[in-house]
Amino acid sequence: MENCFKTIAGFVIVVLLLQQAPVLIRATDADPLQDFCVADLDSEVTVNGHACKPASAAGDEFLFSSKIATGGDVNANPNGSNVTELDVAEWPGVNTLGVSMNRVDFAPGGTNPPHVHPRATEVGIVLRGELLVGIIGTLDTGNRYYSKVVRAGETFVIPRGLMHFQFNVGKTDATMVVSFNSQNPGIIFVPLTLFGSNPPIPTPVLVKALRVDASVVELLKSKFTGGY
Repeated sequence: MENCFKTIAGFVIVVLLLQQAPVLIRATDADPLQDFCVADLDSEVTVNGHACKPASAAGDEFLFSSKIATGGDVNANPNGSNVTELDVAEWPGVNTLGVSMNRVDFAPGGTNPPHVHPRATEVGIVLRGELLVGIIGTLDTGNRYYSKVVRAGETFVIPRGLMHFQFNVGKTDATMVVSFNSQNPGIIFVPLTLFGSNPPIPTPVLVKALRVDASVVELLKSKFTGGY
């Protein structure tokens, strides 16, 4: 009888925990408690994001932006592309809202090199030109490579955390605008991360991982000593 009682009591506890599980899950993503929380980028308060400015200091300039109305210099770096960011650092009004945007302009043959956004899914639209969009799946997909030439007016989506790139396959300049479900999606440029880290990844590690001679690794490191 005692064992039966313990079994029933244990079952009741499990049921009660399961009933509370949805409540606990919802509690991890609480609804906003105010209209907006404009980021105070100068605050010394450390939180997962940015502290809020007083509502009286949250002017219209933080809720509206024209920063991606024009593109940057596509010849400013060897990639032949220029990224105009509009994350929380550039647009404090998106603080706590879980959204941000980028504009990327490409010269003919320009690329937004293989990279990863660790904190966000990306959805984009090509405004002009033709871009080859490539996505590489994870190991459990066999590192499958998905690609398509996306033209003006067409859209694409990049699942969170997957490596991807865009390459201008057209004969004219190209432009795309992408949105993220994070105020700070982050970015890991694969070539720069491997060969331009600070301090550098030890050459023997890269020799073993990439299965090339040390001279090749040192050559690639020399290409990224100045950063992006």
